[in-house]
Amino acid sequence: MNYAGRMNSFIFKGGSVLDAIRAYKKMNGLTHLEFNYPEHIEGYNLDDIKEAMEGLKVNGFAIRWRDRFTNGDFNNPDEDLRAEAIRICKEGIDICRELGGNVVTLWFENDAFDYPFQIDYEKSWKNLVEGIREVADYAPDMKISIEYKPFEPRNFSLIDSTGMTLLMINDVDRKNVGCTLDFCHMLMKNDSPSYGLAMAASRGKLFGLHMNDGYGRMDSGLIFGSVNLALCLEFVYYLKKYEYQGVVFFDTFPIREGAAEETQANIDVFEKLVELVDRTGMDVIEDVISKCDGVSAQKLILSMLK
Repeated sequence: MNYAGRMNSFIFKGGSVLDAIRAYKKMNGLTHLEFNYPEHIEGYNLDDIKEAMEGLKVNGFAIRWRDRFTNGDFNNPDEDLRAEAIRICKEGIDICRELGGNVVTLWFENDAFDYPFQIDYEKSWKNLVEGIREVADYAPDMKISIEYKPFEPRNFSLIDSTGMTLLMINDVDRKNVGCTLDFCHMLMKNDSPSYGLAMAASRGKLFGLHMNDGYGRMDSGLIFGSVNLALCLEFVYYLKKYEYQGVVFFDTFPIREGAAEETQANIDVFEKLVELVDRTGMDVIEDVISKCDGVSAQKLILSMLK
């Protein structure tokens, strides 16, 4: 597997982007970098970033619209801001490509609503479709990946589930548009993580992963496998079934934990779960699944943990 860690895990503790890159280079098993754009690029010389990351690859950029975009990204009622949101995507794509990345993740945190009668739902959906198409057509060589979150910071997101994400992908109708699945976001929606994975991967639309764990009430960002071990085991099995070749990005939030130690803990537990699936055997797991029996499924989990 290919692994990447979260820059902000280090930055929020007082480090710089370059400090984070240097720390990741020392980590066992980490292979790729993920940047937020523009926050992780502004103020830095690209040559300095390239020099610091020597030995690591860039997977992609996640676009962030903050501050003046709180009233909407691709749905901002201010047409100038809407155009700027799309322009920021295109700028991020160009720099991502220059650094060797090929995945640009779009989380529409502000394309959402709080009150009844606040937005026109059909018009808002069409605005998203048109904006994503424009970005996808701008860079057909890049993967444009939609990340959903059911709520936070707004009460309702326009793209709030695996199903709505796949509907958006279908409506946009571009080969280079797919999705990034965030494990905590799926728990918040009460989506089955592996069910969503299977639906996206079987359509060739699983472009990225944000791995973490939590209790489903909020975006906890805990170490992968620390809470929902059985769900995480199942998720790893389906990643192997669909031969996922992308990067596993650990979108976790070490606040009281050391950033380097917490990132390494994510890599170690993921590797362990891969080992458990491999040791059990794909054919054995598939045979249990074919029985459609809960008791057999539970026995399988226990046997994997021996």
